[in-house]
Amino acid sequence: MEYPPQFSEERGLALIADIVDWQINHGSLLKQIIPHSSTSSSSQCSPVGVSVFPTLFPRAQFDHARELQPIYNELYCAMAEDEQWIFEAIRDLLPVDPLAAALWGIHKEVKQVGYAQKISVGIFRSDYMLEGPEAEFPLRSGQTLNVALKQVEFNTFSCAGGTHANKTGAMHRYLARTSAYETGSDSTTPISLEALPRNDNITSLSGCLAAAHQAYGRQRNRAAADTAVLFVVQPNNFNIADERPLEYALWDQDVPAYRVDYPDDFLQYTTLTESRELLFHPPWLGSKCVEVSVAYMRAGYEAYEYDSIGQEARLRIELSLAIKCPSLLAHICTFKKVQCALTAPGALEHFLSPEKAAMIRSTFVSMYSFDDSDIGSRARHLATDQKLARNYILKPSLEGGGHNTFGEDIPDFLASIPESQWSAYILMERIRSPSVTNVLLSPSGLDSGGVVSELGVFGTCLWRKGTDDRPYDMLQNFVGGWSFKTKHEDVDEMSVVKGYGCFDTPLLF
Repeated sequence: MEYPPQFSEERGLALIADIVDWQINHGSLLKQIIPHSSTSSSSQCSPVGVSVFPTLFPRAQFDHARELQPIYNELYCAMAEDEQWIFEAIRDLLPVDPLAAALWGIHKEVKQVGYAQKISVGIFRSDYMLEGPEAEFPLRSGQTLNVALKQVEFNTFSCAGGTHANKTGAMHRYLARTSAYETGSDSTTPISLEALPRNDNITSLSGCLAAAHQAYGRQRNRAAADTAVLFVVQPNNFNIADERPLEYALWDQDVPAYRVDYPDDFLQYTTLTESRELLFHPPWLGSKCVEVSVAYMRAGYEAYEYDSIGQEARLRIELSLAIKCPSLLAHICTFKKVQCALTAPGALEHFLSPEKAAMIRSTFVSMYSFDDSDIGSRARHLATDQKLARNYILKPSLEGGGHNTFGEDIPDFLASIPESQWSAYILMERIRSPSVTNVLLSPSGLDSGGVVSELGVFGTCLWRKGTDDRPYDMLQNFVGGWSFKTKHEDVDEMSVVKGYGCFDTPLLF
């Protein structure tokens, strides 16, 4: 059976029109600010990149990724409560990475007076690719696929894409329901509702924030009319169609939710009381103010956001009683340097049982830091040899795609910066995924060919700081929904909002 199905030009154009109409009607869009416009509110939108057909992906590996997520949640909750372990993991990063230095400096300031809130909330996402030999799809009867699930990265901060993934999955299910994938010939298509998993990111992620809001309880400050979740966001955000639905879903659950630009408006419209309640009093609320129950961070992941104003804003958040999503130390755990530290012998066993540690370790690939150890020497050897470097990726501790250096470009890149700056990066073994065929619809146009995919699994958790004997108490630990992104096999990066990949749905087999 040929996959994806072959359409006539007329049927193909009709399918593309259906997809674009669906995206416009369901807000599967990116916002574009019009420069030099006569009004500051002028904007236009464009559909986010999506796959035309769902992409083949093994059901066993999809299920296994979801099985792993509660364990990953446990791991990162435990790490976020182990200050000394985190410091050892990022020690070499602090002199050379402005973001790490800014966050650790804020942590030390807060520690001097003590953290006011013992409860933390996590919206995490673990991203994987398949590793294994090329295979001919779909598989013949009795044929097995020899692939392993390997982790690309673990995200603890401002985990984006949940809404876009939710809507893309719903779109592919809609197209399957309406027989849009039928070719009109006698051959059958493997695209069935049973093979397309449901996604519930909007429900699960907003539900996590609602649970944290409930855990905060009633307002403490008599000046506050109510408590509310505060979305701390970047100004002129192009990705509001990913953020806003979570806010709307909270209101649908009778949980007040507001948003504020970081850092200027945040500093202007919030006050930290002597008893450390965080009050939000924007002018549009008049004389009313609300007490922030949860500070949900969708800003503050770039170094430029931590000038003196940005640091003051983040310090106010961290000093407050508001429950943070994530906590400051959990934010630092998203760094690639921390991901690399977990690959060291015994690191996982410091936090998990041997059985759980073995399950997590099976998803790791080789990673190296550029330090003074034997591992650092190995990293220098691999990264400066153009032939050996082909099998690796050089990664800084930055989010959002577009920051990595790949393969043969690594030696020249390292030669272009002082060797004292190399410790800002980690070297990660490249994951070689078997490619399949699909058609991608992106801002750059419509194109077909070999593609590879990345599966992300969301986890939601709520935990309370414990004691030395029991570092934390897990209050809630759930698997959320998933994200699935696909790119052409000759493209290195995956970020959809930056134009490299497309949102997609796994077609499970």
